[in-house]
Amino acid sequence: MLRWLRTRFIAGVAVAAPLAITIWLIVTVVSFIDRTIKPLIPAQYNPESYLPFAIPGMGVLIAILTLTLLGALAANIMGRTLIAIGERLVNGLPFVRNIYGALKQIIETVFQGQQHSFKEVVLVEYPMAGSYAGAFVASEGRGVIRQVVGQGEQVIGVFIPTTPNPTSGFLLFVPRSKAVKLDLTIEEAAKLIISFGIVQPDRLPEGAIPAGHPLSSDTSPVAGGDTPKA
Repeated sequence: MLRWLRTRFIAGVAVAAPLAITIWLIVTVVSFIDRTIKPLIPAQYNPESYLPFAIPGMGVLIAILTLTLLGALAANIMGRTLIAIGERLVNGLPFVRNIYGALKQIIETVFQGQQHSFKEVVLVEYPMAGSYAGAFVASEGRGVIRQVVGQGEQVIGVFIPTTPNPTSGFLLFVPRSKAVKLDLTIEEAAKLIISFGIVQPDRLPEGAIPAGHPLSSDTSPVAGGDTPKA
């Protein structure tokens, strides 16, 4: 009976916890936006001034409408001109321009679609030989990076996120041959990182790890020699 009760209790927690945390996050975010936006609304235009109760989510709605109007303004010639003037002013400030430029590049990368997002999930040896870290392929190394790192071989730029916060991490350039491609989506890899490695995939695609690689289960020697296949 005690084992049955414990099992059912754990099952109930597993069902209720994600739902409760999601609801809590939504309520927290909406409340924060409401507290930030509502004081900026003049009393004569605030519906809550005429109603005996508060309207939850009104600040979120106003924020969405404001951002939509701002996007519409930025899409026309006048808006683009004003934005260009503002950016020239910001670029004239030594410290502020660095922060603004970095934030602008990150946000544009996030919202510009899949062509600028991570392309695939790989394993790379990091931080030492024999230990492997999950990484996202961000770009291909070109020019001097390819010459120095790959010495003519294809080079990729990989982002190694930290656990459990995948928004920070390290950027490494490694030869393509040193990266082991995984049959995982970006979302699955993110779950692996955020969960401290608890949520792990249980399979790899056929041929994902080259024969002879330390992670490969195929260590059979090639014909005519004792050296595993590269």
